[in-house]
Amino acid sequence: MSTTAPRIGYSAGAFDLFHIGHLNLLKRAKDYCDYLIAGVVSDEMLRENKGIEPVIPLAERLEIVRHIDVVDEAVAEVVPDKLETWKSLHFDVFFKGDDWRGTREGLRLEREFAEVGVEVIYFPYTLSTSSTQLRRALKTLDETRRTAPLTRSGGAR
Repeated sequence: MSTTAPRIGYSAGAFDLFHIGHLNLLKRAKDYCDYLIAGVVSDEMLRENKGIEPVIPLAERLEIVRHIDVVDEAVAEVVPDKLETWKSLHFDVFFKGDDWRGTREGLRLEREFAEVGVEVIYFPYTLSTSSTQLRRALKTLDETRRTAPLTRSGGAR
């Protein structure tokens, strides 16, 4: 009888303005592991590392991700160093969008993870929908609402 350990996967993201690209990443990741942990980047880390103010607070993003059927566990990612995260979670494979492939950060991550036996798997970035596009659309909508003249609604009195 074989007693191979389950393959643990880890995929991190803001998962703010959750969209089909996020879902596809998590679904594809689950195809490569037995147990999938989704790291949801904290509000503080989004502000510090990306200069982004989250639309959806961390507690709500965790709740959303936790209830996706392919996710076995959702954790708050509170440190920027993925190797530090690995030290506490001990995953075997790390999943990332291919917009990181070949970048300075991506190459550093690959080297560090190779030293501890973690495989890095990249998935195609969803071009049709992104949080950046959604964030721009919300900003435009907000600006339009602020600059639009006030109109009265309703009928005759």
